[in-house]
Amino acid sequence: MLTVIFAGCVSQPKGDSLSNMISAGNFSAATHTIDSLLKNNALPEAERRSLMFTKDSLHRVSVDFNKTREDVVKWIEERQGFTPTDEQLSKWESSKALEYKLIDGEKRYFKNAAANIFRVDAEARTLAKMPPASDTPRDSLLISALNHKTGTNIPGKYLLPKKRMHIVYTLTVNANAVPAGELLRVGLPYPRADVGRQSEIKFIGASQPDYTFSEDKTVHTSVYMEKRAEQDKPSVFQIEYEFSSQGTYFDLAKFAIKPYDTNSPEYKENTSERPPHVQFTPQLKSLTDSVTSNAQTPFETLQAIYRYIAANYPWASALEYSTIPNIPEYVIENRKGDCGQVTMLLIAMLRYKGIPARWQSGWMTHPGEVNLHDWAEVYFEGVGWIPVDISFARGGKLDHPVGREFFMSGIDSYRLYVNTDFSGDFYPEKKFPRSETVDFQRGEVESEHWNLYFDQWDYDMKVTYLD
Repeated sequence: MLTVIFAGCVSQPKGDSLSNMISAGNFSAATHTIDSLLKNNALPEAERRSLMFTKDSLHRVSVDFNKTREDVVKWIEERQGFTPTDEQLSKWESSKALEYKLIDGEKRYFKNAAANIFRVDAEARTLAKMPPASDTPRDSLLISALNHKTGTNIPGKYLLPKKRMHIVYTLTVNANAVPAGELLRVGLPYPRADVGRQSEIKFIGASQPDYTFSEDKTVHTSVYMEKRAEQDKPSVFQIEYEFSSQGTYFDLAKFAIKPYDTNSPEYKENTSERPPHVQFTPQLKSLTDSVTSNAQTPFETLQAIYRYIAANYPWASALEYSTIPNIPEYVIENRKGDCGQVTMLLIAMLRYKGIPARWQSGWMTHPGEVNLHDWAEVYFEGVGWIPVDISFARGGKLDHPVGREFFMSGIDSYRLYVNTDFSGDFYPEKKFPRSETVDFQRGEVESEHWNLYFDQWDYDMKVTYLD
């Protein structure tokens, strides 16, 4: 009998030594054990798949934790101009600023661990010659947009200037990632139709003559294509389209926020727990109660949580979400998080306090700063769903009266919005486990026999601004 912890990296037969091997970091021995178990032709298919995913999860962790101590020291010497002492490295390890795992008896460091030190450790930042990049776009783009916002027929709701963009999205599977002739099944991210925020979507073309739009059948919007692999050749999948994005801002002080209809299905759905990542654990409840102790209204609760997360959890390059058992708990315990990690924490904290919150994500398409990005929507009775980008709340002072609290009830126009929720289904249905078990931004690839993880393919998005 197998138990599966899908978002973590443990999936093991009860009562044997496999779980102990994984917990001890003996990945090679665990992989050998799994391979031996898989040779049993009488193994039920569910157990076979569970073991295969466990093996895949060990590989995923190994891909993330691929640096040695020497690699970390070299990065700091080359980028920051000094050699860290053993005492400094030990201190950063103890504080979890320098993230590592024991794998096969060796300390293996997260691939972006060295840069993260200078993002999350205040003392390290004073030593930095060159501060590492964060996910915050240029302030000038937002200030310009805010200075040109327009009112609507709803007092307190404003629209930012619309941006039209041309996209060429390419996913390339490595040559010989699968045997020649094997069918590759690929889903590429595609904009959702949303009259309020994302409109005028124009599909231009695709690399394959046959393709399938998911439309809005699922929470993840995609274009699906197939292709048979050729010997020694990469397999290229590409789509081209245009769309318009329009940011919005809600001045919540101008709205009369009403009591929630707590019996409505939408309220219940968006205030409920959703394991593994939205759970009202004792740690999350205690923290949220402390942070919101003085809040009297739903808006004050959002304000308290938003300000707390922005002030206490700096942006850091993130582990793959599929390797994290509970994302909000990870953020709290490691005192850092990327855009999606702090968004999940925000959603969990708000839901625990009875405020509807849900996931949105896709890409940030700011000139010169095109990247994956996640944010949330929060519901207030009498206002509706409003965008909240807790990650962009972080950063220096914004030279505008609204400041960074614009992102507490607003979003800019440089967005590609793909997902209305996390961990959903795909259309057509995916047969094997996802590479990204939470989000959908880069794409998904599988063969006739198993999923292809991110180290077997690459992606690229080219953005041309049409206005």
